[in-house]
Amino acid sequence: MSKSYEYVPEPALVKGDHSFSSITDMIAKTPLSPAPKLWYLAFGLANLLLIVMLGAVGYLIWEGTGIWGLNNPAGWGWAIINFVWWVGIGHAGTLISAILFLFRQGWRTAINRFAEAMTIFAVMCAGLFPAIHVGRIWVIYWVFPVPNQMAAWPNFSSPLLWDVFAVSTYFTVSLLFWYVGLIPDFATLRDKAKSKVAKISYGIASLGWTGSFRHWWNYEKAYMILAGLATPLVLSVHTIVSFDFAVSVIPGWHSTIFPPYFVAGAIYSGFAMVLTLMLIARKIYGLEDIMNIDIMEKMNIVMMVTGNLVAFAYLMEGFVAWYSGYIYEQGIFWLYATGPYAWGFYILMFCNVITPQFLWSKYIRRNVALTFIISIIVNVGMWFERFIIAVASLATDFMPSNWDYYSPTLWDILTYLGTFGLFFTMFLLFLRFLPMVAIAEVKGVMPQADPHNYDDETKEFIESKAKPVVPEQAETV
Repeated sequence: MSKSYEYVPEPALVKGDHSFSSITDMIAKTPLSPAPKLWYLAFGLANLLLIVMLGAVGYLIWEGTGIWGLNNPAGWGWAIINFVWWVGIGHAGTLISAILFLFRQGWRTAINRFAEAMTIFAVMCAGLFPAIHVGRIWVIYWVFPVPNQMAAWPNFSSPLLWDVFAVSTYFTVSLLFWYVGLIPDFATLRDKAKSKVAKISYGIASLGWTGSFRHWWNYEKAYMILAGLATPLVLSVHTIVSFDFAVSVIPGWHSTIFPPYFVAGAIYSGFAMVLTLMLIARKIYGLEDIMNIDIMEKMNIVMMVTGNLVAFAYLMEGFVAWYSGYIYEQGIFWLYATGPYAWGFYILMFCNVITPQFLWSKYIRRNVALTFIISIIVNVGMWFERFIIAVASLATDFMPSNWDYYSPTLWDILTYLGTFGLFFTMFLLFLRFLPMVAIAEVKGVMPQADPHNYDDETKEFIESKAKPVVPEQAETV
């Protein structure tokens, strides 16, 4: 029996001719150098939006939720839509950091720090909305399991209170995971910093890291444990968020497919946001060799898979409504397509069903401009998905005599836009003062880190073997 063998080298995760030293210099120069003028411009715009958010929230607390477009029966509006959307945005960070780490996917090292930071800031934005949506915000502490002056304990059977525990746990574990991963890089910045203030600050943050074997051993154990803790959160957090809807009896909400459907949608939108921010940062900061086209293509493949899962969930929702024979469920799906919110329904179908089909093309998956456009379209579509779920189902409930059209007010819009100010203020501070790429992890996937790394003579031999083998010359086994 004869076989033809052909050596196909693995594509390099870091492009270009880089050494450990050049990788360190490339990533560390941003936090250790003066900020460019463009950063100050972006930071000023983000701060302006943050001030708008603070003003809108302050006026809401003063006047009450009547300044929003809520009505009867649409008691949930943009606040809940934005809460679910921001939580979904944060899902990719945990998946990239924890699950891909456990599966030993080396390509994650270029984007995991980026995604983890995005997760934390997105969850901060998400946590704002349930807090201000309660109406009587001065008794918001009732949602926590502590006694209060009226002996009114929290109602733990409410899924809205489950969100408090799910999201706070998610935020805590994500923050710890992010910080532990930063410790070796803090030590690198400490050693390279010229300013005394920077040396002291990064030195405190690095917790006395010396790079000894014992430190690396403890670091890797802690990182593995946190990855194991974070992995179930990828599934549990958005599953619990879906229970806000699924445990009710409202037509269009009472569906067992909501938990997996929400999780797939969260990963879909999260990867889209990571791509949007990554493609901008790699261009501005010259990180094309690390955040390269191969990594972008892998992220597009994940987006394509999760996008098709979301499309399948849409199809199954409609099928189950038809097959069940339940007239109210059938009616709400008919109203989605032909009712007062049909315009939003067709926007989400275009963004979430048609758009991911373009990613079947390898050319599009490897095209930076087209990927950037698709990533923005996906996040627009996922927002409209939450809009249709939250508003259309409530505004057209069981009794047509109750129906009313929901329209957001200026304060709904300003509050939502203001959360982008919070997100980008925190994100720009991250880009300015912290390494946006995990220096130690990127070095770990370079050829120089391989204990079996070949010398030049062996490399030439391997490259010669990479040529196609003529069948007549094939080795006989």
